Amino acid sequence: MNFFSKCFSARCTVSFSLFGMFFISASVAETTPLRYQTQSLTIAGRQVQAQVPQGYRLEFLGPLNTPRMLAFASDGALFIGSKAGIVYRLVPPYTTANKLIDIGGYPHSVAFRQGEILIAKTDGVYRAPYQNGQERLDSNAVKLLAALPDGWGHNSRTLSVGPDGRIYVSLGIQGNCSDQYLGKGYGFDDQRGGVLVLREDGKPHWLPYASGLRNPVGLAWQPKSNVLYASNNGPDHWGYDLPPEYFSRLTPDSFHGMPWFQSDGTRLKPDTCASSKPPRPASEVSLPVATFPARSAPMGVSFVPEGALDPALSGDAIVAIHGSWGTQPSGGPLGDPASRRPPRLAIVRFAGNNAQRVDDFVTGFQTANGDRWARPIGVAFGPDGALYFTSDSATEGLFRIRRMQ
Repeated sequence: MNFFSKCFSARCTVSFSLFGMFFISASVAETTPLRYQTQSLTIAGRQVQAQVPQGYRLEFLGPLNTPRMLAFASDGALFIGSKAGIVYRLVPPYTTANKLIDIGGYPHSVAFRQGEILIAKTDGVYRAPYQNGQERLDSNAVKLLAALPDGWGHNSRTLSVGPDGRIYVSLGIQGNCSDQYLGKGYGFDDQRGGVLVLREDGKPHWLPYASGLRNPVGLAWQPKSNVLYASNNGPDHWGYDLPPEYFSRLTPDSFHGMPWFQSDGTRLKPDTCASSKPPRPASEVSLPVATFPARSAPMGVSFVPEGALDPALSGDAIVAIHGSWGTQPSGGPLGDPASRRPPRLAIVRFAGNNAQRVDDFVTGFQTANGDRWARPIGVAFGPDGALYFTSDSATEGLFRIRRMQ
């Protein structure tokens, strides 16, 4: 059991010395363990099996073209971005997808504020007037709200409207070791690797919110505390087993180290592939509150709201794990496909505001020979209390997992 596994089974206070060992003090806090059952379902004539929590049922609702992140409007309509340039709109029972707009580019995610829809593409955040029940969006009504750094590599942009009503956007650096930083001293195109908050006071661009994250795809606000959390994809150049992927607590001006520092699960280490001087010292690095195995590719995040799933899971965080392209032992793509990190839905167990550990929620998307029949990407809770998630490869479409009464 590594350091973080031990820490997740307790409430931990963490400190560290420069590139040295972490130190913890912990008081035990238990969470209810999950029990699992095997369930069969048929997708496009193919029978597959998944391991789901006892008392739950997994359903495939229908196909979509490369769907990505999900968002529910206040009237219960579901909106899904895609790599196909389409924003989809679905209404209950969410089995038929209609095109809200074919906007082109890569509309990875959408969000809502009073009277408007927000769409995040690689090159910027767009907005348009929107009212509940609206079935189509006129492309002429879509206007650029804020330009974002464009270009190759980690080109998804995730939107979230914060409890303060402001717009938060995540974006990754281009590669493993790109000299890019969301903060002072870097030009517009290199302002990447973290979460920014848009300025809407007539002044240019944005303010950095959290920096030093290689590719933070999933964003979610913890209920009650109103603290922002993000999943983060670590680099590939340390092989198959290191560094672990992060689940991080973001606070104003927090610095998470990448690409200059990496945590190996026990120590914080400098990453020598980044040739530039770190913009901030190691003593200012915020450590992840939970980790996933290296190369897991954590994506969408959603906290379990009260009244959804089992009450014992309220306040926990569901994370879509996309699974690795890298194989054992080197982490390259040419090994046995069965050795890849499998796709799954994970759940970060919380006690109050403290992350304790990571459990499986739904598994079985990868068979013993490495074949995959789904790869979760976006997650969101519907007004019915069920969990909805997209798969953007293997089976491309929308799934739901709900508690059986």
